[in-house]
Amino acid sequence: MTVKAYGTYAADKPLVPLEITRREPGPHDVRIEIAFCGVCHSDLHQARAEWAGTQWPCVPGHEIVGRVSAVGAHVSGFKVGDLVGIGCIVDSCRHCPDCEEGLENYCDGMVGTYNSPTPDEPGHTLGGYSQRIVVHERYVLRIRHPESQLAAVAPLLCAGITTYSPLRHWKTGPGKKVGVVGIGGLGHMGIKLAHAMGAHVVAFTTSDSKREAARALGADEVVVSRDPDAMAAHAKSFDFILNTVAAPHDLDAFLVLLKRDGTMTLVGAPATPHPSPNVFNLIMKRRSLAGSMIGGIPETQEMLDFCAEHGIVADIEMIRVGAINEAYDRMLKGDVKYRFVIDSASLAG
Repeated sequence: MTVKAYGTYAADKPLVPLEITRREPGPHDVRIEIAFCGVCHSDLHQARAEWAGTQWPCVPGHEIVGRVSAVGAHVSGFKVGDLVGIGCIVDSCRHCPDCEEGLENYCDGMVGTYNSPTPDEPGHTLGGYSQRIVVHERYVLRIRHPESQLAAVAPLLCAGITTYSPLRHWKTGPGKKVGVVGIGGLGHMGIKLAHAMGAHVVAFTTSDSKREAARALGADEVVVSRDPDAMAAHAKSFDFILNTVAAPHDLDAFLVLLKRDGTMTLVGAPATPHPSPNVFNLIMKRRSLAGSMIGGIPETQEMLDFCAEHGIVADIEMIRVGAINEAYDRMLKGDVKYRFVIDSASLAG
């Protein structure tokens, strides 16, 4: 079936209206009418070919929420009318150790929601800047938030799980001092989630003007990272630091804030590498520098349920799809609090 979408045919071209084809639901498929789709920095990287391997046309979008409109004959977990979400994964090999452990995000055969190989036309996946999507039931997530919050739930499907997974994996919670570097689409979710988990949360920002905003999100303390004295006051005190910044920067400034055996995990994905950190800052206190990528399907469902229980959603600015190019430019300037979300009804015209 043909549906309306927004995408681009080249890295140096704007996103424009186009029509794409979606397959008819197979026995285990769920068809979803997309209500809202979040706008992730990854969308911009891929659409502008800042990350290698972009396939054209590129239709971004992997923070998808909507309502089930059809299910295949063998689907048992979902029915027409259910509120559901689709995150960054629409398929995987399903039989490797990662898939068997519910860590499909680390499967070598993971199929991303856009720009991954697929038998469907045009040979690669097309994302959520569209009216409709068809996905195997294994990769569909149940939404338990009130429908009135649906638009603000959308960014949880990437920004939410990207920050939730490392906070859970490194066992942050009561009694732990947790830093969150950057207060943007990812960072604002990291602050909310770490606070809800019971940690003492310190937000790091380069801008003094974000101090009150960070506290409103749940930060117990706010440190302006350009202030050497403020940084030095926290030396060797953190159990865990979640670094969400998507631009190359000096990692050593934060590594020295970790306790012995502390970990800093990178979840921001810059287009060019960070400067190499000083190995002695790792060796001398047995510190760890780690990475983390989204989460598997079971953990993403756990995150959504946790957020529903604690009343957590993203802070969003709603846009019509025709404003997406302007939104990309504003996102590059950090001019959004904190996530753009497309009203998919605007695709209809």
